[in-house]
Amino acid sequence: MITEREQEILLLIRQDPLISQQALADRLGITRSAVAGHIMNLTNKGAIRGKGYIVADAPYAVVIGGANMDILGQPATAFQLQDSNPGRVSCSPGGVGRNIAENLARLGADSRLIAPIGKDAYGQMLLEHCQQAGIDMRYCLLLDDATTSTYLSILDASGDMHVAINDMAIIERLRVETLVSHAEMLRRASLLIIDTNLSREVLEYLLSQFSQVPIFVDTVSGPKSEKLRGLLGSIHTLKPNLLEAQQLSGLKVRSDEDLPGLADWFHQQGVKRLCLSLSARGTYLSEMNDQGTAEQQILPPLAVDLVNANGAGDAFLAGLAHGWLQGWQSSDAARFAVASAALTLTHPSTINPTMSVTAVERLLQQTEALPYTAHSQHNA
Repeated sequence: MITEREQEILLLIRQDPLISQQALADRLGITRSAVAGHIMNLTNKGAIRGKGYIVADAPYAVVIGGANMDILGQPATAFQLQDSNPGRVSCSPGGVGRNIAENLARLGADSRLIAPIGKDAYGQMLLEHCQQAGIDMRYCLLLDDATTSTYLSILDASGDMHVAINDMAIIERLRVETLVSHAEMLRRASLLIIDTNLSREVLEYLLSQFSQVPIFVDTVSGPKSEKLRGLLGSIHTLKPNLLEAQQLSGLKVRSDEDLPGLADWFHQQGVKRLCLSLSARGTYLSEMNDQGTAEQQILPPLAVDLVNANGAGDAFLAGLAHGWLQGWQSSDAARFAVASAALTLTHPSTINPTMSVTAVERLLQQTEALPYTAHSQHNA
């Protein structure tokens, strides 16, 4: 098994295959001899082949979606509307697609992002942060004549979102012709993850041309989820919230007894796995098995101290994606995803900088009666 430190070294080598051992040591704050030992272990494990740090072929995920700068405001006490509220304001990289890509990279995966980014101050901050986090940014569309997406979110005093405004006009500049130039890379991916910030045209292209690759979709919001009408048949995993799912299906959910019927509607459209967010109650998971029947359950959230509700859904989908890339059983991937979301809730940033396989597994062991173990199997 590759250790967390070895995963960090692999990420740096993927970004710069000619990086020296001393440069690796300086970046990680360890000695050169320690780096040499880790590289020897990676070579023995088959992760690195020969000189020049030729990294062995490995499964990778491509995330296509939004990349923003997030501006977050939270009052110190209860809101006073139409007045200035003392509190705190912070700025950090965000965007549903980008958040998923960063969580996935921090979990040690080869995570590649396709997103439009402006050549401005926010764009430079995004690029630098994402590269440092281990995301492969080579496939992003960099634009001279557009401003980087910005997302303004106002939380209430308890940490829940009160209102948000987004300026994401640049996403319309990510067109089919850009993706066509990356078609071979997309075709060879182990997993595609897309969000509905993308245009209808781009969604149609991805869901029609790469249906042989498992595709996970985040619906983002009610209005944006409407773009998926008529396209659900090519989606492996769909992650809406209850409002978005009702809007897409036209069905009303009045109690938990209505959830199986709602899930069945999505399965009839071709969706293999539905991860329905029930907010603070957890996630309703419904997945078609090999016998053609749906296995359904509610996954309760882990008990953690809520600091910031933003980003938990992105971490959940990244956790599912990590499990898929590792070839885990669906039940193990789901538990890992729940813990990934819970870990995010405990940090004021949208991305918890301590996100790692070790941190997620530790949280699972602390909050569950039974220790967490991942069992490998081939994905259907």
